[in-house]
Amino acid sequence: MTKEINHPSLGEGKGVGHKHIIILGDGMADLPVERLGGKTLLQYAHKPMMDQLAREGRCGRLVTVPEGFPPGSEVANTAILGYDLNKVYEGRGPLEAASIGYEMKEDDFAIRCNIITLADGKIITHNGGNLETQDADVLIRYLNETLAAPINQREGCERVKFITGIQYRHLLVIKGGSKHIVCAPPHDHPNEEWRPLLVKPADSQLCSGAAAANEPSRLTPQQTADLLNELILKSQELLAKHPYNVAKAAKGERQANSIWPWSGGYRPSMLTLQQQYPQIKSGTVISAVDLIRGIGHYAGLKIVEVEGATGLADTNYEGKAQAAIDALRHDDFVFVHVEASDEAGHDGDLELKLKTIEYLDQRLIAPIYKEVETWPEPVCIAVLPDHLTPVEQRIHVGQPVPFLIWYRGIEPDDVQQYDEVSCINGSYGLLKLNEFMTNLMKI
Repeated sequence: MTKEINHPSLGEGKGVGHKHIIILGDGMADLPVERLGGKTLLQYAHKPMMDQLAREGRCGRLVTVPEGFPPGSEVANTAILGYDLNKVYEGRGPLEAASIGYEMKEDDFAIRCNIITLADGKIITHNGGNLETQDADVLIRYLNETLAAPINQREGCERVKFITGIQYRHLLVIKGGSKHIVCAPPHDHPNEEWRPLLVKPADSQLCSGAAAANEPSRLTPQQTADLLNELILKSQELLAKHPYNVAKAAKGERQANSIWPWSGGYRPSMLTLQQQYPQIKSGTVISAVDLIRGIGHYAGLKIVEVEGATGLADTNYEGKAQAAIDALRHDDFVFVHVEASDEAGHDGDLELKLKTIEYLDQRLIAPIYKEVETWPEPVCIAVLPDHLTPVEQRIHVGQPVPFLIWYRGIEPDDVQQYDEVSCINGSYGLLKLNEFMTNLMKI
């Protein structure tokens, strides 16, 4: 337990230490939608719990994506937790490796590897037609046998390794690969031609010769890009022949017919949250997504798996809520991440995204609030998304996101409901990056 530090924007300081829980609805924020009368989804959705917390608490907006970085979940969630991306960013691959349990070696290059759907020369969906993990594992094993093994034999080392993750999200490890390449996140390019989006060496002076000099044991950026593109093209030939996709094609359903690597890097060097914030003695992360678990691993948080947590709209909201309550009984800090809104946004599914916001409100936030607001030990609740995933654009957008902070006894500001527009008038104003975590830890 720690003493609360008074801060002008936090209301009355009671001198009482708080536990902290961050509830993050991935991609929950949006832009005005004409079909909703010009309202955003947060303005339109029925979310009485979030609105109550906003009304009883304090609000603001947060810049979650530093200048020069892509507006991805790996960037935004790391920034929300208070990390300087310029010091720790290595892409999604290494974070997901940590979650999967793969211990990266010094010469490893780990890159996120989606299994996607291609048709008519275009990226149809980034998720392989909502591929299930058990089916994906069969495909990943098949690719190791038919694609990785021949290349490893040719190279005389274990150059390539595919590792099963969750659903369509997997890991590709290239021994000695270079991170100085340009990859296109597949969820940012729905219905676009895929060939122009193949991997390229980064166009910078660093990668023209200096990279090879600084990393003599690694492949050059061009060699790495060539290898990855070879894997993409050969995966399409092999996956088309697999019985899983043959059956899908016969039914006229979307096939999981190509790998798509993106967001790679080397093993990151991160301080734990306990090292950065002495208020945190122990913490837990709850998520169905490998990326978030990986961030939690490097941040020193315990990873809690919830049965039935899927990363989609059918996830086990109640199970996550109970896991968060249980964690708060013995931890100072809990980070609960729910992916569902982001997936619905990428699919362009307006009705489903509205449902995911309402599910988050009524099935996860409400039971957590109703439990902890009766505890004698004070708990601070923060709610926010990591970025926008507008249903009409189907990609991530790096605009500021709305947030709310509530705890028993906080002096409310004038915000009456939680959404992108109302929070502009919140008493926190516009915070940037690690300022959110810094303010939260003062409570």
